[in-house]
This record gives sequence, structure tokens and C-alpha cells, in this order.
Amino acid sequence: MTEFFNQISRRKFIVTAGASASAVFLKGCLGNPPDSLTGGSSQSAPTAQTVANISPDQAPETDTVKLGYIPIVEAAPLIIAKEKGFFAKYGMTKVDLSKQASWGSARDNVEIGAAGGGIDGGQWQMPMPHLITEGLITKGNQKIPMYVLAQLVTHGNGIAIASKHAGKIGLQVAQAKSLFAELKSSTPFTAAFTFPHVNQDLWIRYWLAAGGLDPDADVKLLTVPAAQTVANMKTGTMDAFSTGDPWPYRIVRDKIGFMAALTAEIWKNHPEEYLAIRADWVDKNPKATKAILKGIMEAQQWLDNFDNRKEAAAILAGRNYFNLPTPEILADPYQGKYDMGDGRKIDDKSMAAYYWKDEKGSVSYPYKSHDLWFITENVRWGFLPKDYLANNAAKAKELINKVNREDIWKEAAKEAGIAAADIPTSTSRGVEEFFDGVKFDPENPEAYLKSLKIKKVSV
Repeated sequence: MTEFFNQISRRKFIVTAGASASAVFLKGCLGNPPDSLTGGSSQSAPTAQTVANISPDQAPETDTVKLGYIPIVEAAPLIIAKEKGFFAKYGMTKVDLSKQASWGSARDNVEIGAAGGGIDGGQWQMPMPHLITEGLITKGNQKIPMYVLAQLVTHGNGIAIASKHAGKIGLQVAQAKSLFAELKSSTPFTAAFTFPHVNQDLWIRYWLAAGGLDPDADVKLLTVPAAQTVANMKTGTMDAFSTGDPWPYRIVRDKIGFMAALTAEIWKNHPEEYLAIRADWVDKNPKATKAILKGIMEAQQWLDNFDNRKEAAAILAGRNYFNLPTPEILADPYQGKYDMGDGRKIDDKSMAAYYWKDEKGSVSYPYKSHDLWFITENVRWGFLPKDYLANNAAKAKELINKVNREDIWKEAAKEAGIAAADIPTSTSRGVEEFFDGVKFDPENPEAYLKSLKIKKVSV
């Protein structure tokens, strides 16, 4: 298993001058090389905020932290908390937001930490913090304990398909099984994601398997640097990739492809990406950690006011953040409006990205039951040994209890005056249901695995 993880590419991609037009199009997409690999704040000055009347027992030990982010909508709470002054309000006046060239770069940078020129933590696909804690995706398998502190967003992702397949592939991929079989005998259907074993890889796998396709046998799955994905689709060397807003709009507008499915359709109100910070930083700075969380919570509530989303889009579109040609690229998705590019249109606010609350309750609170789903899916596809789920998932729960610090989230929420009704009382959100009717009961993850027809693990 260790050897398998060691095979994950660590290549870092260098931004070069004189970029081609296609490279300009890609800037900011899913962690593509940004204008500056150490770039942080937007050119606009943060909105002035009065510093909260912080009692001495809540004053942060430091006002400085370096958080990495990837330029997709999952990063919005970090960016808004900085730009609207919510971090500063709680005493974190020197939050450096560092745009990461890729998920691999983020992983490498958290390994060395901010003191070594890297980052203290930031935005993560799941279960990257758990895999880093276990030393499964780090250099020399070094165990670097991480703490998951908050969920950043729900929704905002989907499966993009090359235009040549328009009208043939949709949400119910079973209807296209003959196409996949035909391609398999010549040039297999090729789908990509930006980092293995985490969100975007798992969304593609679930979607394919729900339609009766084995992602490890019927298609070709691979990790592709974000800077190559659209170019590969244009040249016909790649058929699909997992993508996040604002890129579906660009894919459709530029007639590169279409969206077969939104993750909001695959799993309504699903967990997406998270805030996680090195455990040693949090242990040293517990009050600063809660100050960061308070700023993010306030940003998440601000973002969930749809009247603020036009301003949010303008901030995120800035050159040092998403580097979009116009904020309008975010406008429709932020209102739950999607032109899927194959004639299908979605106009449903419940399908938009949410940051603070959704139809099922809290978005921001990091439910341990969701961590367990991500780990269960890693077992499903052979990325983690099945002993993680033995004895009622004892090993998985031990890891989750070590990494998931929902207790710190609750402390920060109470100190920030969050209403008791918005602070979950259970670490489980309960049974989850997917678009194919499959249910995940966190009390019995092995039963979930047994119910799945397509999987790599034998249970």
C-alpha cells in the first residue's frame, strides 16, 4: 500500500512567461499555475472591519498564518474572510492566502510548513488530511498530523465531457454503456482528475459505477495536471474530467464540452472541501485557530446571503485569485443556474454552492460521518486496506477522531455567538442517500460496501 501511494507524482509545474492563449484560458482552473505561486491577496484592499471586542482569554497567540488555496469556489470562505476583514475582526490581521499551483504542491507545501517556506494549512480535498496524517502521500511516508476544522462548501462540482460525446452521455451513464464498450475495444474512454483518491476522483468513480461501469476496467482513469485537462479534451486525447465552478460555464461557453452531471445531482448537499491545518500549528495556537474559524464562519454566512454574491463574484474573479475575464462567469452558477451545454438547463437555487447552511442543516460543521464516507470509498477502490473498516470501522474511527476536531469548531461557534440551533449536537449527519438509491449508514459502513455491485475490495 505504501509503495502504491509513493507512485503518486510529485511534479511541480512552473509558470512561464509568454503563455499561450490556451494557457491564459486555463489560469486559475482547478489549481492551474497562477500568476504567482506565492501570490496571496487581491489587489483590492480588504473592507474595513472593526476588530471585535476580544477578551484576553480569546486573544489569538499570533496574528499570522499562511493558508493555501486552489482557485475554485471552495476557496471562497478563505478569500472573503480576508477581503471583507472577517479574519482581522477576530485579531488575525496577517493571514497570507497562498495560491497553490496544484494539489500536489499544496501537499508538498504543508509538509514543510510555513516556517520552511510552505503553508500552515488551508483548503483540502478529502481525505487528504487523513492520508497526510497517516504518511500515505508524503515524502518518505512521513506522518504529518493534520486537523480538519471546518467544511468549506457543498456542491459546486461536476463531470465535464468532451463535445464529441454530446447527446450520448448524461447523468444516467448506464444509457451510454454501449458507447463505453465500443471505445474500450479501440481507444478507451479517458477521464481525469487533479489528485488521486480524493473528492474529484471519487465523484467520477461513483458516477461511473452507479451506471454499471467499472472505473478500473471499463475506462481509463488518470491524474492529469489541471493545466493539461482542457487542452487534452480539445485534441481528443481525453474524454472527461471532474471540474469545479467557475469552469463549467467556461467549458460550455467555449464549446469545449458539456456537463453530464453536477455533484449536486449525484449526492444532494454532499460534503465537498475542507479547512485543515497542521496539528502542531493548532496545538501551539488554539486561540488563533478559533479566531480563524470565526472569520471563516462569518464569511460563510455572508456568502449564503445571495444578495452578496455579485460582490463575491467580483472579489473572487480578481487577478490574484481566480483571474477570470469577467465576474459574470460565476454569476449564474452562484444562483443555481447551469447551462449544461447539451441542451439541458438547470435553474434551481438548491443546486448552488452553499457555505453555511443547506437543506440538511450545517455546511460548515465537519461531520465525522462524512469523513467516514470518504475513508470507506478509499477502501472500496483499494486505496486503503479493508482493515480500516473491520470491527465496526474501529481503525477508521480512530483516525477520524484524531484528525477531525469538530470540538474546536463548536468552541469557536459558541465564542462567536452562533445560535445554538446552528451548532450540531451529533457528529453524524445520519444516513445519506445517493442519486442511484444507494444509502450510506455511518453506523454500518460495511453494509454500504456490500450493497455496492462494483468495487475493488472483497467484502
